[in-house]
Amino acid sequence: MAAVVTFGEIMLRLSPKGKEKLFQTSDLVGTFGGAEGNVAVSLANYGEDVALVTALPANPIGDACVAELRRHGVDTSLIRRSGDRVGIYYAETGACCRPSKVVYDRADSSIARAKPGDFDWGDVLEGVQWFHTTGITPAVAEGTSALVLEALRACKKRGITVSCDLNYRKKLWKWGKPATEVMTEIAEYVDVAIANEEDCQKSLGIQVDSDVTSGKLDRSAYEKLGEKVLETYPNMKSLAVTLRESHSADHNGWSAMLATRGEETVFSRRYDITPIVDRIGGGDSFGAGLIHGMRSFESRSDALEFAVAASALKHTVYGDFNLVSREDVLTLMGGDGSGRVQR
Repeated sequence: MAAVVTFGEIMLRLSPKGKEKLFQTSDLVGTFGGAEGNVAVSLANYGEDVALVTALPANPIGDACVAELRRHGVDTSLIRRSGDRVGIYYAETGACCRPSKVVYDRADSSIARAKPGDFDWGDVLEGVQWFHTTGITPAVAEGTSALVLEALRACKKRGITVSCDLNYRKKLWKWGKPATEVMTEIAEYVDVAIANEEDCQKSLGIQVDSDVTSGKLDRSAYEKLGEKVLETYPNMKSLAVTLRESHSADHNGWSAMLATRGEETVFSRRYDITPIVDRIGGGDSFGAGLIHGMRSFESRSDALEFAVAASALKHTVYGDFNLVSREDVLTLMGGDGSGRVQR
């Protein structure tokens, strides 16, 4: 069985070419993506034994999605083939002062129809060391919210490390309960939380006094945020916060911090990313890098640096998946960001 399992929805992504607006021309490029699937692909690229747990229809689109995951080395044996449709999202890449935009078409997807009892967590978690999910999955539907809690409770009984990227998505929280009511309960089972400042505010109700649109970040405010989150959730061991300075759709500053109970908060080096090719999946690539880093390096600082370098590279790759190797990340982590041709 896989050592790492991720749980959530994988979708069909439809995007116009380059930085065109949606339907500016009739051509749309079809790829697959989704938070937990993105994490699984990255981990497989780093040599991790990883499986994705999700639901996909037994039709040609579902088959193509499974085949794409297999192509990248992800174990698909735990995928439930049920329901009638693969969720879709449309992604428009921004430019300069025009932001990127996402439109969801994922209602009644296979995973949205899943409910507690559909997955045998005893079998799924056999031999698993690390379980990862995100705040997107409980936002999809009441059933997936209950499934996340069912899975996390099973993980806790088995002593499995749980990570969760809080990933607040305003457009998805429509099924009844607000994000704060659901995510504060989920957070009780999380060992390693991943977030940005908006996630902490909108999912956990914990605020930081920082204006992310100003292009500047106050590190001391984020240290206080880490302290407050860990104080609120005594079972949580670490909180990683991504620090994005949004100068424009094409130009971001990128770094992160890692707050760990009983340890000094550490900050990563800062990357100046311009021009950005595709920032969708950037947070997922950070989460995957952090999971691999925590499983591979003794130093918390090294684990954080691996995560930030991996995510910086993702901003240069089109599509949801971060198609870089462990060696690529280590090279950038070691200071070689020249972009010179490697011969």
